[in-house]
Amino acid sequence: MNSETQVSVTVPLKGPFFRGSNRLRMALIGQPNSGKSTLFDAVASTSVDHGRLPGTDKAYQRCTVQIGMDEVELVDLPSLVTLHDLSGDDLEGLKYLLWGDTRPEVSAHESHISVPSLSRPDVLIHLVDASTLLRHLELTLELVELGLPIVLGLNMMDEARRKGVCIDVAALERELGIPVVPMTAIKGLGIAQLFEKAVDVARSGRCPLPQPSSPHIRQWADDIRHIVDCPEVHRAFRVPLPFLVRQIKQNDRYFMQELRSHFPALAARIERVHDRAREALQRSLRDEVVADYHDRAARLFARVAEITDRSRTMTWEDRLDALFLHPRWGLVGSLGLFALVMFLVFEVSAGIDAVTAARLSDWVSQWHPTDAVGVVGRAVIDGLVGLIGIVVPYMLPLVLMLVVLEESGVMQRVAFVVDRFFHYIGLHGKVAVPFLLGLGCNVPAIAATRGVVAGRDRIVASLLITFVPCSARSAIVLALGGKYLGGLGVFGVFMLDLLIIALLGKLLVRRYPEISPGLIQEIPAYDWPSLTRVLRATWQRTQDILTIVTPLLVGGSVVLALLHFLGADVWINMVFSPVTQWILGLPVELGVPILFGVLRKELSLLMVYQALGTFDVGAVLDWVQISVFLVFLMFYVPCISTFAVMLRTIGRREAMFSIMLSIAVALVCAAVVRVLLEAWRMVCS
Repeated sequence: MNSETQVSVTVPLKGPFFRGSNRLRMALIGQPNSGKSTLFDAVASTSVDHGRLPGTDKAYQRCTVQIGMDEVELVDLPSLVTLHDLSGDDLEGLKYLLWGDTRPEVSAHESHISVPSLSRPDVLIHLVDASTLLRHLELTLELVELGLPIVLGLNMMDEARRKGVCIDVAALERELGIPVVPMTAIKGLGIAQLFEKAVDVARSGRCPLPQPSSPHIRQWADDIRHIVDCPEVHRAFRVPLPFLVRQIKQNDRYFMQELRSHFPALAARIERVHDRAREALQRSLRDEVVADYHDRAARLFARVAEITDRSRTMTWEDRLDALFLHPRWGLVGSLGLFALVMFLVFEVSAGIDAVTAARLSDWVSQWHPTDAVGVVGRAVIDGLVGLIGIVVPYMLPLVLMLVVLEESGVMQRVAFVVDRFFHYIGLHGKVAVPFLLGLGCNVPAIAATRGVVAGRDRIVASLLITFVPCSARSAIVLALGGKYLGGLGVFGVFMLDLLIIALLGKLLVRRYPEISPGLIQEIPAYDWPSLTRVLRATWQRTQDILTIVTPLLVGGSVVLALLHFLGADVWINMVFSPVTQWILGLPVELGVPILFGVLRKELSLLMVYQALGTFDVGAVLDWVQISVFLVFLMFYVPCISTFAVMLRTIGRREAMFSIMLSIAVALVCAAVVRVLLEAWRMVCS
């Protein structure tokens, strides 16, 4: 007799379950480029709620995610670099982590602000780029003081392995006392394990291990703890005591302001602690705490990670990295790359110019109007011809090649190598990216400094970026220098510009002596540029030609032609003759182009053509005068658009200082170049 045996398997279910109104609230936390949004998009439902934190432009998104038998409300928060000394948009992100939509007594004066219905998260998922783990660990050490369960997601593990970053995951878990999950969000690896760990840690209620500060500042932390560890302060702030002590140790603007407002006596005692600490430590307690977190993060990284040799199989990416990221030859390779870019642009531009602007110029030169209407018509045509002669053969190829370098990942490697140059000057290495953006246009480059640096570095970087040869100035140098000075002359102008930036940088950092800590830059993987992305980015960087440059060029051409027709340009040229003739040794007719060149740099070359009455500049100016004019134009006052963005970025005082600095540098450099070249010509003759 055959008998069937039924085997039952019992699967234990962990409870309680998080469902419905009892579902978990999880928040994705991380620095920029950690992969938060990639992870969110990988698990998001079809119904995603988009919103903004109160009174800010910081956007968040949230949705409900099913994890086994549990439901999770997942919130993708705006990126945070640190939890200390935040203001504006970033401060609202911290307030959500601390209180959600239920604000404490210290926020009573903000009752007029509408707070979205976002309850404080039950669990934090801290996503980090495993290939640059050290840069993220300081934020991890800050997050553990929030008193919330945390799961650390080591994202981009494939990139970490490619870079030779070997992380002991078990050791990192022991050190922090939180679950650590290796993953690669963009490939879907480790996502399920990450959320399972997050649910488990929420169910167990296990919070991170306390991370005590270094012994030499522990005394001051204890003094501050004794002052604020009272029921009234706890009730007013409703934050974990270790976090409150840390913020006060670092003299955080928001927390100290609220403390002075609600507990002035306690605030006075804390200020006395800070004063005693400065006397004992030789620098502020705030600086000591920042250095302590940086040191503890570095020591933690050294205990759990090591940099090993990369794969012995040399791929084409490895060979390119050997060229661009070599500690000694990387800068040479980067300079060689840009020399190649300039050479290709020059070769391509010469051919394009021969079949476009040159032919149009010959055709237009046959028209010599004598009345006002004809003069205006000729000026409009000259403006359009000048636009074609500058933009089509020179600006577009240069911008296109720069976009290709950015899309392929090469530009970021150049920025990493140039980091050493900026450290030599005394600036953050992160300003390298805005500087490279300045090769296309100074306006977005200066605006970009607000996102990467602050304080002294932002001011100095903005001042120096105005001397970076944008595509407009580069186009003029290529158009005039390439035609009349040759490749060596063009190279000399750009090298002089690089030298002046280095010298000015050394001088300006002395004017602003504040010291900034170092930062680690990220290097993305190589990528084949997409034709669609390249064309879109090129259009975005040159679209203002139609809306801004064209009207200015045509309008400036008309104004200049009418001034000449009415004889008014003679008086303007006489006023500027001390500069044009005496200092620069140029024809007096170039006074008007120098004056109106501040509208747009592209306008300068067109006005030179009109002022000299010919498109063949070499027939009127010799090679010394052309060299002096190009040097002056390279350093002269930035365009109005650049000045406008400087007003918003660094303020009126520093923007006006930039104007005076550029005029002084332009005059001095052009005069010195004139003297040296005249002496060289005399020796050679």
